[in-house]
Amino acid sequence: MVRFVFSLFLVFVISGCIEKAGNDNLFQHSLTNEVKPWKHTNFDTHKDKFSFAIFSDLTGGERPEIFKVAIEQLNLLRPEFIINVGDLIEGADSIPADWHQQWDDFDERAAKAKAPVFYMGGNHDLTGKMARRIWKERLGPRYYHFVYKNVLFLILDTEDYSPERMAQIKQLRQQAIEQLNQGGWKAFEQSEYAGIPERTMGTVSKEQADYFLTAIENNPDVRWTFILIHKPIWNKPGEENFLRIENALNNQPYTVFNGHTHVYNYTKRREHDYINLATTGGHQFPERGPSFDHIAWVTVDDDTISIAINPTAINRN
Repeated sequence: MVRFVFSLFLVFVISGCIEKAGNDNLFQHSLTNEVKPWKHTNFDTHKDKFSFAIFSDLTGGERPEIFKVAIEQLNLLRPEFIINVGDLIEGADSIPADWHQQWDDFDERAAKAKAPVFYMGGNHDLTGKMARRIWKERLGPRYYHFVYKNVLFLILDTEDYSPERMAQIKQLRQQAIEQLNQGGWKAFEQSEYAGIPERTMGTVSKEQADYFLTAIENNPDVRWTFILIHKPIWNKPGEENFLRIENALNNQPYTVFNGHTHVYNYTKRREHDYINLATTGGHQFPERGPSFDHIAWVTVDDDTISIAINPTAINRN
């Protein structure tokens, strides 16, 4: 069961119902009269409940202070952990020291969060042999999974190309970035890179799909599964490896979060929720759709999840 709230802007209730035990042992008062200034004392303190937060893209020309505000807000909200949907640094150049400096800067900012931050890579973070090598040196595997309070989290890599194709994509992307720097986003969209399917949808290798099929098989009794992925790979014609993951989960409750597009979008696919997050400081494209900075707040409680899309409050004047 899912309860989905777009706070301040949109409320979309899918479902939500949960039986809660009484919590009077947590609550004391001195009132002796029969009627009292409250209606019940079923406090929302279920032992299996937890909340985590998701932030989205920072790249394409990060706008200052927004990610800082998001971390400050998360420290007030106190999630049990924080995760993301990729594109944490700009990347792009061929100088390793510059990549390490960008990662050092992001690590320093992310370290201000009180909760653990789980990293996931996007195309800015993982395009090219050097980018992959630096990720491995600093962060280990590009895709992984974990279980928290009997909930399964699958963190995918949509830049999972062969070395040969990765080299081609890296070259085309570098040319497109040069066009962007010279002529803006209109010039970028006219580049060869802008027209290849990998730019918008990415890929998942058979090896990666096999890894996640094993993770799913080894965790058959989890309460829910969350898929965190950068590019909306399900839009790719003929995509088989991600479809294998979907098929393995089809009879289980799961939710998918992705980024990359820098606009918000909600899709119902295979009777499950696929939520495309916008940005948490990245370049915005209001002409493409709902474009705003936000975090997603997810609460898991027994067989119910609640999702709130919370715009980050920042004065842009």
